[in-house]
Amino acid sequence: MKLLHLIGGGDVGGAKTHVITLLGQLSGVCDVTLISFREGEFAEEARKAGINVVVADGSLFSDMRTVKKHAEGCDILHCHGARANMVGALMRRRLKIPVVTTVHSDYLLDYMGRFFARITYGVINKFALRRMDYRIGVSDRMTQMLIERGFRAETLFTIYNGMDFSIGEGTRTKSELAAELGLEYREGDVFVGIAARFDPVKDIATFVRAAARLKETCPRMRFLAAGSGGQNAYLRRLAAQLDAPVTFLGWLEDTRDFFRLVDINVLTSLSETFPYALTEGTRMRCATVATAVGGIPHLIDHGVNGFLFEPSDDAALARYIGALYEKPEKMLEMGDRLHNKARVSFSLEATLTAQTEIYDVILRRSARPRAKRDGITLCGAYGMDNAGDDAILEAILQEIRQQDLDIPVRVLSRNPLETRLACREHTFHTFNLFAFTRATRRSTIYLSGGGNLVQDTTSSRSLWFYLFTIYWARKMGCRVLMYGCGIGPIVGERNRRLTTRVLDRRVETITLREEGSREELKRMGVTNPRILTTADPALILTPAEPEKVDSLMLSQQLPPGGRYIGFALRNWPGLEEKVDAIARAADYAYHSFGLTPVYIPIERKQDIHAATLASSRTSCPHILLREAGTARVAIGLMCRMEVVVAMRLHALIFAAGQGIPVVGIAYNEKVSAFLDYIGQNLSTPLEQITVEQLIRHIENAVGEIPDREKRLRAVNRLREKEKLNQKVLGEMLKPQKGA
Repeated sequence: MKLLHLIGGGDVGGAKTHVITLLGQLSGVCDVTLISFREGEFAEEARKAGINVVVADGSLFSDMRTVKKHAEGCDILHCHGARANMVGALMRRRLKIPVVTTVHSDYLLDYMGRFFARITYGVINKFALRRMDYRIGVSDRMTQMLIERGFRAETLFTIYNGMDFSIGEGTRTKSELAAELGLEYREGDVFVGIAARFDPVKDIATFVRAAARLKETCPRMRFLAAGSGGQNAYLRRLAAQLDAPVTFLGWLEDTRDFFRLVDINVLTSLSETFPYALTEGTRMRCATVATAVGGIPHLIDHGVNGFLFEPSDDAALARYIGALYEKPEKMLEMGDRLHNKARVSFSLEATLTAQTEIYDVILRRSARPRAKRDGITLCGAYGMDNAGDDAILEAILQEIRQQDLDIPVRVLSRNPLETRLACREHTFHTFNLFAFTRATRRSTIYLSGGGNLVQDTTSSRSLWFYLFTIYWARKMGCRVLMYGCGIGPIVGERNRRLTTRVLDRRVETITLREEGSREELKRMGVTNPRILTTADPALILTPAEPEKVDSLMLSQQLPPGGRYIGFALRNWPGLEEKVDAIARAADYAYHSFGLTPVYIPIERKQDIHAATLASSRTSCPHILLREAGTARVAIGLMCRMEVVVAMRLHALIFAAGQGIPVVGIAYNEKVSAFLDYIGQNLSTPLEQITVEQLIRHIENAVGEIPDREKRLRAVNRLREKEKLNQKVLGEMLKPQKGA
């Protein structure tokens, strides 16, 4: 692979370190040339790192000629920074190779406090970024920011700054390290440090204010600020005014000894990508307190391996620093946990692998033949803040990508931005008929599902809408696949006739998640489509990392090590009459088995009322969660329950899929059908629930806790059936004869 990288050449800080470090690694596996638009320190350091550097120190047109000359035979042009982006954007059509840029920082804040630079370089850079073929955000948050600003999700990638963890923590004592920095060390001192440019976006003032708050309560705490910049004088005046115990060390060319000395590493930035100051402190096992911006939350799991706070909240910063000061063992534990996570996920090797994989995807997509029709339009109950439907979408996308890594996917969503951020696919609003028509004219397959879309108990309008999308997609020339669906109940006779007519005439294949849906189709007389019984796609998902689940639990005052029984309820007619029975059964589980009730809203907006209602009637100690997190975090949350009692089908799927005993409250046939399908009969219709019956079910479920392997075997049989969904999808993606 032959790569040409462009950079302005005056870069400092994280961008400079990222480019030199990454290209130094890439040069060992690719043919890499770096064009710098000026001679100087950057170019010299790049040469020392073994990078082939060409300096184009001239006018814009001279720079463009230099780029054209060295782009001969290159596979990818990769830009870094405003000037490089401008040249890349101007040369894009002429070179006829993919042009990529790495977004190292928030381009709207790059020239903060510099008015003329902002209205010149800043405006040019905004234009150039829009002209790129692909963009790489340094952190997931940076990529999300680009999506929020209207950049196409399918043209975006994410990378994280890697760190060389072969550099050890050293053998010098705290006293020796302090002396090198001109500091006096007293036994028991705790050093709190921040290393950053003294620039408004770094918000060092919050660090100074936090230090002032802690000067009385933490007398052995020493605050160190390493850096320089335009706010140098202001910050020193602020420290003097507040009598804040901050020592200003000036700019340090090498910060390794600084981080070896520091016990608590602090970042107070208003905006970040994935700062090297974070990973440098992590490498030296510093406990970390940082603002929840950029890619920082991707590394720090709040309360597990560090603390996160909102920008400019010096009170929260002081509180977290004080908590670590009071518990030195926690400070050491968090530093070790963060180091171990970063060593695995944010090493130089991980960054190099991620970058080469991005290049491979770009080249593969560029080589994909252009066709009038290519892709899948996907419709379901998405973008409604429901972890169950989010799980279905994530699973279906996973299965699509297993068939074709690069096939265009277009997703209907009630909240297109939220869905775009979550799945990184092209999305448009569910009710945007014009966008839907464009999508289906360009797609080969219209995929309806999964979930229980074809039913009229929610409303007839909902049924009519989903049937219309099937009708219209087929009219636009798509092959129609209903995927991992539930069917019914459909009560209205006219609705049943309409459903039969549309499915018979417009649908090619229907895969169903349980046998009851097949019987419903048979009763309605649907015969023309190929009909197969499979399973719910959400069964293939695995839980999120334990740290992510711990972080969600801790953020909602739910200790990760407790013994819990989960309740996942939903608003439904008749629930209010039964909520006392549910609350009394929850009390019984606590007093008889020591299980603390946890009320879990799977669909946050809809379920919180039901959860709050049951919580208000529960007399024993219990916990009401505000949210269940993403689909994978919700699955991980269910793993922490010993028993789950649920109305929500996907709460049952999440729990049963991990071998957790479940009790169903069947507000709908799909709940009892799923439990029958996996051979668990602890289910009662909502209208028939009594406290005695619910208690018996909970007792039986507790008795089944040791038989996890038996339950997992039943679910694994379902997972094998679910593979039929993927097989059908693969068959439909194959080119048709004569097409």
